[in-house]
Amino acid sequence: MSSPSSELDFEVNQARFTGFSDLYDRYRPSPPAVLAELLIRLAACSGPIKVVDLGSGTGLSTRYWADHADEVIGIEPTDDMRQQAAQLGPDSISYQKGFSHATGLPDQWADILTCSQALHWMDPMPTFQEAARILRPGGVFAAYDYDWPPVSGYWELDGLYIQCAKQAVKLELGLGLEQGLVRYEKHSHLERMSQSRVFRAVRELVVHHHDQGNAERFVGLFLSQGYVQTLLKQGLTESELGIDQLRKTAERLLGAEPQPWIWCSRIRTGIV
Repeated sequence: MSSPSSELDFEVNQARFTGFSDLYDRYRPSPPAVLAELLIRLAACSGPIKVVDLGSGTGLSTRYWADHADEVIGIEPTDDMRQQAAQLGPDSISYQKGFSHATGLPDQWADILTCSQALHWMDPMPTFQEAARILRPGGVFAAYDYDWPPVSGYWELDGLYIQCAKQAVKLELGLGLEQGLVRYEKHSHLERMSQSRVFRAVRELVVHHHDQGNAERFVGLFLSQGYVQTLLKQGLTESELGIDQLRKTAERLLGAEPQPWIWCSRIRTGIV
């Protein structure tokens, strides 16, 4: 099977995630602890495990595999993100520039191919075809997304985050800042995977994992969103985005000491 190509222009997508890689890596969550166990079992791995992480960003989702796989490669088109990842190691993980539809990897190279918080930015069919090409028979494609925000334990704070997010999206649309973006609805991932006829079986798994954070991190999660950074780059103030109120509420309820919270994740899997 030859490597597919996509005619879509992803330059606007890449620009959206440029200039805040430090915030992204500092505040974003690591993958669910149970993810490796689930995918290794689904892939029926019996020997050295090879993992590819599409849209690897700053390497948060890639470094996770250091203790679970023998070889790990992160594929990331955005130079800013990829350079940040390369600085953080470990040496057993490598990163290369590429797209989900054009990784440059050999046929049937990987056992597991993951995509963390990124499939909605990728052209679906060419991505699925590339997954089928680079995965060995029986290999697993897994795209997983978090429900935002995490469950902090304070309904008022979680609700305010959602309110601020909706306001930011409304502002972005009103200013026409989504022009040129290539994006697909997350809730339709599994349906598109099934309709692609690339996978022998597809299934959605729902898991949760424990994490912790303080007021600074909770606000940092909001600041790590591409749509928020796009608005800030346009000169909008934190007050206009509601960040000042979010920060005050987080400081009042969470404070400076880390407190437990829970992430909920949706894992869409496909067997090739």
